[in-house]
Amino acid sequence: MARKKAAKKKPAARKTTKKKTTAKRKTTKSRAKKSSSAESLYVASKVKAEIKKSGLNMASDALEGLNKQIYWLIEQATTRTTCNGRKTVRAHDFLA
Repeated sequence: MARKKAAKKKPAARKTTKKKTTAKRKTTKSRAKKSSSAESLYVASKVKAEIKKSGLNMASDALEGLNKQIYWLIEQATTRTTCNGRKTVRAHDFLA
């Protein structure tokens, strides 16, 4: 019996697949400002649209100023509510 030589097989060509890499987000100045300030309590696009209706432009710091004003109004309303012995903030607490 004659032995057959095993033919050397070439290794199969591997498919090179690129791994998906997630892009790193760059920290911009505006993004850094938002993280240091309090959470926004408004919808920015709605505010911008309302200002555009008046035919005016909006500065880059306008939304930050609006957010500070909203937080101040909430603080004033909650203070007035507790001083009046209530636990429910009502509309007139913001107006006073």
